[in-house]
Amino acid sequence: MVVGESGLGKSTLINSLFLTDLYSPEYPGPSHRIKKTVQVEQSKVLIKEGGVQLLLTIVDTPGFGDAVDNSNCWQPVIDYIDSKFEDYLNAESRVNRRQMPDNRVQCCLYFIAPSGHGLKPLDIEFMKRLHEKVNIIPLIAKADTLT
Repeated sequence: MVVGESGLGKSTLINSLFLTDLYSPEYPGPSHRIKKTVQVEQSKVLIKEGGVQLLLTIVDTPGFGDAVDNSNCWQPVIDYIDSKFEDYLNAESRVNRRQMPDNRVQCCLYFIAPSGHGLKPLDIEFMKRLHEKVNIIPLIAKADTLT
């Protein structure tokens, strides 16, 4: 899962990390993708390396932190994570269990804006709300602008 304000390079990092194009060239840039509310978008990418195939699910959160009033903007993210845990628990609790893919969120890459003034209250509150549900890796986006 990647979370952060628009224009911090979330898609660019994912594209570079996995040598793939998460979004097609005709997909609009961040300024055109900004949503009024936080949404959770899921993309699946098949990665092949060294004869091993990996189906990677990338969860993006357009609109996060972009509103004037960001109170509770983390709630759709928490709801998504909780729903994936609930789905997995329900599948494991069945009498006749089947082999099912693990769709739980394993990690959250949280992009922090490089303001040079520390963390915003939104950053702190988001990490407080999510740290018990998923592993959070805070990343200072565009860190080269701080030097």
